[in-house]
Amino acid sequence: MSRRAVLWVAFVVVHVGVACLGFVLPNEPMGDVYRVYQPWSACALWGDVDGFCPGTREIMGITERWVYPQLALVPMILAWLFAWAGGYTIGWVVLVALIDACAFALLVGRGRSRGRTTAAWFWLALIALLGPVGLYRLDGLTAALAVAGCLWLAGRPVLASALLAIGTWIKVWPAALLASALVAGRRRLGVVTGAVAVSATTLGVIAVAGGGAHALGFVTGQTDRGLQIEAPVSAYYLWRAVLQVPGSHVFYDGELLTFQVTGPQVDVVIALMTPLLVVAVAAIAAVGLRKAWLGARYAVLFPPLALALVMAFIVVNKVGSPQFATWIAAPLVLGLVLDRHRWWGPATLGLVIAGLTQVVYPVLYAGVLSTQPFAIAVLTARNVLYIALLAWALVRLARVPAHRVARRGILAPAP
Repeated sequence: MSRRAVLWVAFVVVHVGVACLGFVLPNEPMGDVYRVYQPWSACALWGDVDGFCPGTREIMGITERWVYPQLALVPMILAWLFAWAGGYTIGWVVLVALIDACAFALLVGRGRSRGRTTAAWFWLALIALLGPVGLYRLDGLTAALAVAGCLWLAGRPVLASALLAIGTWIKVWPAALLASALVAGRRRLGVVTGAVAVSATTLGVIAVAGGGAHALGFVTGQTDRGLQIEAPVSAYYLWRAVLQVPGSHVFYDGELLTFQVTGPQVDVVIALMTPLLVVAVAAIAAVGLRKAWLGARYAVLFPPLALALVMAFIVVNKVGSPQFATWIAAPLVLGLVLDRHRWWGPATLGLVIAGLTQVVYPVLYAGVLSTQPFAIAVLTARNVLYIALLAWALVRLARVPAHRVARRGILAPAP
């Protein structure tokens, strides 16, 4: 059996196995699919669904403000095309598996590149270790779009940036990869063209549909959120709750459907997190811009810059859902494709993060919610590794070689 055939057999085994785990593991790892994706999409298609939108046809992001960008509704609706296979939840996982297969085919190619083969095995291992939350969430779908976009950026920047822009209009985080491409790339016009085309088309459709007032509702929706329990910044309040310090505890936000923490000065922390994230992203981008201006090669600069920005989106964030672990796949896959020896260390760290994330959710999630010490310790360890991966990316970014050369007496970037 050829190397490529073995990879495809492994792809099927991993996806079927992880999909089945969603039905047997505790704490409803598929819950978002049948509790929110299904009624949101059904309501948009047919109106009232079991009292979810009684008396009116609500379309999230159009008639109502939504925490997600508007294109998130598209895959939720497309999943109905496969619902005949066993219901909406099965239809969703089939859709995600098909999109994964397209990106996987692009990654593997003919199976002759050792770097691409290594990256393909890594991605499969990440999916397996992360478990059902990687397939039964929007983030898993956008991760596949991001992998394909990163692989195409150098040769097909317009198509690549269009894919990343679509991902951004589904779950925002691929904007970190678009920003990295603009900073590190040599074909910036193509990157801008693809992203602007997708964004303009999306905004135009939203306006025509009558959703102009909610076009950017997902931005304010994020800034209004509290501290989600899985976010690194929440560790202080979680450990206070573990130690039963008065005033700190976990509670459920029924509007956003998330568990959050509260405690002393929590409103101050909430208010500071979004500006802090903006500052962190701007500082990392500034380092990347300087490296690019000094002549750093795209293949050396883009992967650590992309990883650093993605990790900033995770670490310096008041939201910390377990599916965020899917975000690390794209920059690590590209790093392995381009320089597998240097990138195997952070890739291994990424696999440990994925494994711990599945232990936290769904396996130990009841313990997290009840602030049991062991469960909170595992969650804290996972978040410490997130910070470690960010630190590696920042160090690698700082060490990217760049040399300015003189042309006609003027300092300019190297070609």
